[in-house]
Amino acid sequence: MTRYALYARKSSESEDRQVKSLDAQETEMLAIAEREGLTIVEIIRESHSAKTTRQRPEFNRMMKGIKAGTYTGILTWAPDRISRNAGDLGLVIDLMDAGKLECVKTYSQTFYNDPYSKFMFLMLGSQAKLENDQRSINVKRGNREKLKRGEWLNLAPIGYINDRVTKKIIIDPVQSPYVIQMFQLYATGLYSFNHLANTLYDQGLRNRCTNKIYGGHIQKLLTTQSTTE
Repeated sequence: MTRYALYARKSSESEDRQVKSLDAQETEMLAIAEREGLTIVEIIRESHSAKTTRQRPEFNRMMKGIKAGTYTGILTWAPDRISRNAGDLGLVIDLMDAGKLECVKTYSQTFYNDPYSKFMFLMLGSQAKLENDQRSINVKRGNREKLKRGEWLNLAPIGYINDRVTKKIIIDPVQSPYVIQMFQLYATGLYSFNHLANTLYDQGLRNRCTNKIYGGHIQKLLTTQSTTE
């Protein structure tokens, strides 16, 4: 009897916004297990991107469990829940070739340890990788076009605000005097980063959440600015 690990994965990244939640994936898979009389040894849940090889601790633990014989099958929502990178796809196929993994069962189909199933599993996983790679290219191209137009890509740094109309950054009349003072005090050599943080906080400097800006943030702001000049 095949012993299944139910693997549910949800990435926090934008490409997974439309993917079912971990609870929804688990509910769907448990319904299949009950309907088909499958034996679930363990439910494994993970919130991590699958774009990079060997970066998911729960997936890696599941692979070790398959090698050790704890599980002989994987039950998951879709092939792209298992992997979106070539390395982890290859690892799954290697376990099938070694006779350690009998099948990968998804909502719509089952991939057994036979040439056609393994080919289809690789094809669907490779398609997910292609979509990731293409998305990355499109985002970079879009960012390059925005930069050509002089648009600011992220939140404005301290001392500036984002102009929603022009998509550029403009000087913040409230915070910019504190930033000027920050550089002037730092230039004296008499202030540590924490001392600067406390001094400017007492005078009214706040972040976007109206909280204190700590020494580490001020250090990053000052040293980054210094290295770009």
